[in-house]
This record gives sequence, structure tokens and C-alpha cells, in this order.
Amino acid sequence: MLTKWCRAFPGLPEQVAEARHFVAALLEREQRGGLDDAVLVAGELAANAVRHSLSGAVGGWFLVIVGFGADRVRIEVVDQGGDRTPQMCDVTSQEEGGRGLLLVAACAKDWGVKAYPKSCSVWADLAREGV
Repeated sequence: MLTKWCRAFPGLPEQVAEARHFVAALLEREQRGGLDDAVLVAGELAANAVRHSLSGAVGGWFLVIVGFGADRVRIEVVDQGGDRTPQMCDVTSQEEGGRGLLLVAACAKDWGVKAYPKSCSVWADLAREGV
């Protein structure tokens, strides 16, 4: 069973830092380890929501959900959808950016994407340290 916290953020680039602070505060409050990885994951997922979905349009928003389980912490970002489904880019790509999900996958025990008609959710499960 997960204990969940969530917060909506305006779809503005500067709100990515606020999303990272939200996750950090929750992990510190819950006295959970893995703070650096969780903050990195939250930042990458929030940045992707703002950059690659309708969440970054005027009036857009994204939702950050943090779930605490017995052996994991789940970081999830729900955006307002867009033209593409999130996917990892090729490691050898010369394009700037596009490596956020590679970082997420490297930090997470598991991760995935849930596509809905008007939104998309990307989640990552991180191991709870000391469990």
C-alpha cells in the first residue's frame, strides 16, 4: 500500500525547481533515503512535462505524485499529453537533450509510461534505502 502526496504546478520552466523542492521536502519529512535520486527523477520528469507536452503551453500544468511504499518510493508526473508518447532516446544520438529518461531508468528499479486520451503519466520506482 502506498501513502501518496500530490501537488499541481503551473507548466512553467521555473516550476521544475519547485517540483524538485516538493519531492525533497517530502523525503526529508518521511526520513527516507535516496533523496538525490528522487530529486533528480522528479526534475527530469517535470522538465519533460513542460518541454514536451501541452503542460508547457499557456495555462498548462503538471501534477507530481510521490508515493511511499514499504520498499520503494514512486515518483510520478502527470502532464497534459501531446503529440508523442515519452520514450528513451538513443544513447548515441548527437541531439542536445533527450537523455532525461535514460537518467530516470538508471536511478529507478522500474519505470513506465501510462498514456491516456488527454494526458500522460511517467512514473519511476526507487528503492528505499535501509529496507
